[in-house]
Amino acid sequence: MSESDPVPGGRPGEAERATALSGELTGQGVHGVVLAYVDTAGITRVKTVPTAKLASAAAWGVGMSPVFDTFLADDSIVATDVLGSPDGDLRLHPDLDRLTVLAAQPGWAWAPVDRLTQEGAPHPACGRTALRRTVAGAAERHGIAFKAAVEVEWSVGRGDADGDAFVPAVSGPAYGAARQVELSDCAADLLAALAAQGVDVEQFHPEYAAGQFEISVGALDPVAAADHSLLVRQTIRAVSMRHGLRASFAPAVRGEGVGNGGHLHLSAWRDGTNLHAGGAGRYGMTAEAESFVAGVLGHLPALTAMTAPSPASHLRLRPSQWAGVFTAWGRETRETALRIVTGTAGIRGRAANLEVKPVDLAANPYLALASVIAAGLDGIVSSTPLPEEITGDPARLDPAGAAARGVRRLPVTLAESVEAFRADDVLREALGGMLADAVIAVRLGEAEAAEGLDDDGVAAAYRWKY
Repeated sequence: MSESDPVPGGRPGEAERATALSGELTGQGVHGVVLAYVDTAGITRVKTVPTAKLASAAAWGVGMSPVFDTFLADDSIVATDVLGSPDGDLRLHPDLDRLTVLAAQPGWAWAPVDRLTQEGAPHPACGRTALRRTVAGAAERHGIAFKAAVEVEWSVGRGDADGDAFVPAVSGPAYGAARQVELSDCAADLLAALAAQGVDVEQFHPEYAAGQFEISVGALDPVAAADHSLLVRQTIRAVSMRHGLRASFAPAVRGEGVGNGGHLHLSAWRDGTNLHAGGAGRYGMTAEAESFVAGVLGHLPALTAMTAPSPASHLRLRPSQWAGVFTAWGRETRETALRIVTGTAGIRGRAANLEVKPVDLAANPYLALASVIAAGLDGIVSSTPLPEEITGDPARLDPAGAAARGVRRLPVTLAESVEAFRADDVLREALGGMLADAVIAVRLGEAEAAEGLDDDGVAAAYRWKY
């Protein structure tokens, strides 16, 4: 057996390390470990083990059915040719490098998982594995590494609201000092918890919509960035509940108005140098960075099947609401789907990046990042030219002028996103056949589940799912 072959049944080499960690956790008063992953529908699913069983979980995994690959957000089940049946089992293996004591959930620790088969091989529909494979391929074939961050926007509601209605917990204006003061105690506890958990928070502020806030975190390698997206949301939920509040990460909590985004920030690096700064291209981009942006731009309609995967996503993706619903790019242009962030003069070598805006937190962050990276790499391989920059609001372009400049509206329904994804060989190949089929089945299932609902009904159906 070579070193690259999977160990039959699991990862027994992890047991010794996990035993030592479980002893440390017990000494810190931790009684259980949350094992978390995100399914195809964007729902974070968990199992937990007592701290004393961490070594067994690390070595041999914890059982969970593969049926969750075709769960919908309402917990109904669709099927593909190989997924969606009651047969089979997978093993959840915690990533001990990401093991974190949860400051806002006393007695608990948390870890993201990789999903393996019972024979110890990676599960073909594991999104975390797909992202890791994509990142490794970029390094091996192109010598490129990535830094990424996922913004987290959410709506804070009153915990005592009637039924499942959304009643904003704060009343101050967008970005207003009044709103920050209203949530002051909760926000301070949240920042303290995130700091204790090693999360590098860069900004935290009231956002535009009623009861809405946003946290921005520091850039990490893409797998760690996706992990942190889950950890940040786990912490926000816990802190909010301790303050009698309720957090929603749904793309839209109401049928009208601005929704919650989950924008991706991404930069490509080679040999420690940021390819988005210091180059001869527009705004300091290198030729490869321009082609990377062009690749993402060209695949955007199909990408929405991963980045905006819920019927509620399309309540958010509306023109002139800074959601980025047109295939266009611009420097610091918040109405284009792709925003070029150069950073302040003096720090551009580390700050320049690409922001992908038509993304929300119904997305599985591993699938979203893997797909965006695959799209950008396709642009590099093809030396795709970056088209003309767009300034202002693309919605104000006349149709003929927009068409001439390659500006088109992104899919307005989930079914349209699926059709674009079906036709995109690059993205389907990046995910692999089993995972791509699951994406299609789940998206069509969500679309069917939302049939007949008006906008308020769609918002209500998904308000507390994510």
